[in-house]
Amino acid sequence: MKEKENYSILRDPIVKFFRGNNFAFLGTLNKDGSPQVTPTWIDIVEDEDQELILINTARDRLKQKNVSRDPRVSISVVDDENPYSMITIKGRVVDQTTKGADEHIDKLAKRYLNAERYPAHSSSVKRIILKIKPEKIFYVPPRYTEYLEKN
Repeated sequence: MKEKENYSILRDPIVKFFRGNNFAFLGTLNKDGSPQVTPTWIDIVEDEDQELILINTARDRLKQKNVSRDPRVSISVVDDENPYSMITIKGRVVDQTTKGADEHIDKLAKRYLNAERYPAHSSSVKRIILKIKPEKIFYVPPRYTEYLEKN
């Protein structure tokens, strides 16, 4: 197991977790300090020379309210090809934007659902992108492959 603080999320072996159909589990802090975890789609981008993790959600959902109050987050992603390989990231939400959020959820729907358009679009729901700056990355390389191949 390796822990690296300045590991690039845009380079192997980390980037593969963001390019596949792997679900991320986003941990935020509720108002009372208790943890809240949500499975979600995930994306990455290089924006103004910083690498950011993107989570697209609806404005006023609990996770968005939580990060507006306390920007600290934890993200766990398991490799769908080998569930014993994973990454955990500690970071902070450094920006929230509605700009391009509808187009972004369509892009994610294409990857995760193979749909041209996000099927749950609604005029009553305003999409927002949470931009997360990773601070620490913990990586577990693939293991137990000899057992997985026998199934």
